[in-house]
Amino acid sequence: MLEKIRVPRLGLGRPRKKPDSLAADRAYSNGPVREYLRRRGVRHTIPEKSDSQAARLRKGARGGRPPGFDEDRYKKRNTVERAINHMKQFRAVATRYDKRGYVFLGTATAAAVAIWLRT
Repeated sequence: MLEKIRVPRLGLGRPRKKPDSLAADRAYSNGPVREYLRRRGVRHTIPEKSDSQAARLRKGARGGRPPGFDEDRYKKRNTVERAINHMKQFRAVATRYDKRGYVFLGTATAAAVAIWLRT
């Protein structure tokens, strides 16, 4: 009689890692998001909303310190976003018709080369 052999499945599920840092826009500048990132030990660069800043200043000393913000890191975020938007101009990259990862990587690479040659 044949027995089933159980083979462990490797590489499935989400990676159990956290990013070193995160750069986000003003929509994510609320307290719970910042607290979550602090708890996980992720450095973040998120600009403060003007109404949040006004409310903090209105409270005076009870308002606390302003959150840290690194302008240079935030400028790099803009560069990455513009590059991704250029890649999305290619329909195959934007919709991801390719089923397999290595095929999609080839499509994204071809799009990046085309963008590079245009500039």
